[in-house]
Amino acid sequence: MLLLTHTGRVSGRPRQVVVEVLAPGGRPGSYLIASGYGERSQWLRNVLAEPCVRYQVGRRKFEGTAVPLPPEESGRQLAEYARRHPRLAAKLMQALGHNPQSRADFEALGADRRNGVPLVEVSPHHGTAAGGPALPG
Repeated sequence: MLLLTHTGRVSGRPRQVVVEVLAPGGRPGSYLIASGYGERSQWLRNVLAEPCVRYQVGRRKFEGTAVPLPPEESGRQLAEYARRHPRLAAKLMQALGHNPQSRADFEALGADRRNGVPLVEVSPHHGTAAGGPALPG
């Protein structure tokens, strides 16, 4: 699980959401997270407007950036998550109102930012790591 602190696109105030980590990202301290409701998720809409975020995994805290994966990569990563965790992925997708039956279905869901389950990579700014800045209170 990952605690994501992002900035409200209208209020400018800090907002928080807990999301599941699907996989490690491309470098240390980065993670792939999913928006279960696509662009209907307020947190996704907020990070699209202001990608600077703070996040915490366990006791490790980071300041960084949240960037949506390109559609094809998002689809590939969601399909890979489903391959590694087939039962959990099926239950999660069903709870979100989706019924993917194949790898291609998962790829299509991951690639659809509007109505699917797009992935976002959160990555730390250079130099932030465990024990970094505290989250706003």
